[in-house]
Amino acid sequence: MKIMLLSAARSIHTVKWANAIAERNHEVYLVCNRGHEAHTDDLNTDIEQIILKYSGTVGYYFNSRELSRVVKDIQPDVVNVHYASGYGTLARKAHIKTPLLLSVWGSDVYDFPYESRLKKSILKRNVNFATKLASTSYCMADQLRCVMDKQDLEIIVTPFGVDLTLFEPNNYSQRKSSEEIVIGNIKALEPQYGIDKLLYAIDILNKKLSKDTNWNKNLVVKIYGSGSQKSYLEELAKKKGIGDIVKFEGRISNMDVPKALSDFDIFCAMSQRESFGVAVVEAMAMEVPVVVSDVDGFREVVKNKETGIIINRDDVYAMAGALEELVRDEVKRISYGKAGRKRVQALYDWNKNVDLMEKIYNKLIKTG
Repeated sequence: MKIMLLSAARSIHTVKWANAIAERNHEVYLVCNRGHEAHTDDLNTDIEQIILKYSGTVGYYFNSRELSRVVKDIQPDVVNVHYASGYGTLARKAHIKTPLLLSVWGSDVYDFPYESRLKKSILKRNVNFATKLASTSYCMADQLRCVMDKQDLEIIVTPFGVDLTLFEPNNYSQRKSSEEIVIGNIKALEPQYGIDKLLYAIDILNKKLSKDTNWNKNLVVKIYGSGSQKSYLEELAKKKGIGDIVKFEGRISNMDVPKALSDFDIFCAMSQRESFGVAVVEAMAMEVPVVVSDVDGFREVVKNKETGIIINRDDVYAMAGALEELVRDEVKRISYGKAGRKRVQALYDWNKNVDLMEKIYNKLIKTG
C-alpha cells in the first residue's frame, strides 16, 4: 500500500505509527507543517518526510494548496490524518479525494471544540469530511460522539499499545533491592499530570512509615520527565521534607523506558485527564502494579483491584493509602503485575494494533 500520514511528525506517537507501517513494507509518506518535522534519525529510512511551507496555525490553511499538489503527485491509496482539529482542517481545505481516515488524539475533542462556537463548527466539518474515524480509546470515541451529538457515530478503536518484545520484564535481570521500595512515574512535568499530588501523597506515606518501628525499608521515588513544573516540584519536595527520597531523573528516550520501569516496584500516575494512558500500559507490560487516578483513560486500561488500584484524582490521602497497601504487600504487587501484563498482551499488543490499522487501510481502499 501507498500510505500518507498527515500529522505532527515531531510527535513520538506519530513516528511510532509511521515506522511500524513502513516496517510492514508499505510505501509511507509523512507530511507535516513546517516546525512539526521529525528528527530524521527517529524515522525509518524508507519513509519520505514532506515538510509543507507554512508553520503555526496559519499553516493549516495556507498549506492546503501545496498539500493538494503533494497528494496529486504521490497518489496515495489512503490518507491517515492525525488530530481532528489542525490537521483535520488542513485535509478538508485541501479537498483530499483519497479515502481518508481521521484519527482523534485527545485535546482535539476534549478541549478544542469547547474553546469557541467557531472551533466546534470547524471540528464538526472536519469529522464529517472524513471517510472513516478512529480513536485510540473507547472513552475518547464516546467523547467525540458527544461533541458531534451523534451517539451512533461509527468510530473504530485503534489502541496505541506497546511492543512486548521491548517491554519484556525478562529482558532485565537486575533484582529489585530487598531494602527499598521504588515508586515511580514517567510523565511530562506539567500541571495536568498531577505530579504535585504524587508528592503530597508521598509525604503522607513517608510520615506514616517513619512512625512504624517495624518498617525496615527505604522509600525511594523516581520521577522521569521534563517540563514547566520542574523547579516548582523540586522545591515542593524540599519543602515537604522528602527531597532526600525523591529523585528527579530528567527526560529519557522511549527506548530507555523499559529499563527504568524494571526498577520500579509501583508505578503511580495522578493525571487530571487522560484519553488513553500509554505510560500506564507500558508499566503494566513490565509487570509493575499501578496506582492511578480515576480519569477516563486510566479507568479503561486498568482493572481496579486486579492490575492496580484506581483512586479519586483529587484525594491524596486515598492515594497514600493505596500506595501503602502495595508497599506493604509484596504478594499483591506481584499478582497485580502479572495480571497487568496479561491484560496488555490481550488488548494492547502493538503488533496486533498495527495489524488492525492495516486491515482498516485495506478496507478503506476497497470500499473507498
